[in-house]
Amino acid sequence: MVISKVRDNTSLTLALEGRLDVLTAPLLEEQLNTSLDGVTELTLDFAKLEYLSSAGFRTLIIAYKLMHGKGSLKVVNANDIVQEAFRVTGVDNVIPVS
Repeated sequence: MVISKVRDNTSLTLALEGRLDVLTAPLLEEQLNTSLDGVTELTLDFAKLEYLSSAGFRTLIIAYKLMHGKGSLKVVNANDIVQEAFRVTGVDNVIPVS
């Protein structure tokens, strides 16, 4: 997986490319742990994300917990399959996805 970062003041966008699974989730978790100082708006761009596993969902919940009380978190450009996974798991009730 490739993670691209774009920071603009207190906004951070992480664009994910490839698969977010048990092998790559630690890469995202590391980015989250080292990149959120001063961030009040976190956007995860899934335009090039091909696959999202339960380990990926776990990392998204970690992102939610890290941002809770500090600002907002949203997922954008998710394909139909990923959006359906959010709906089925109920994660879309916690993290906005489009």
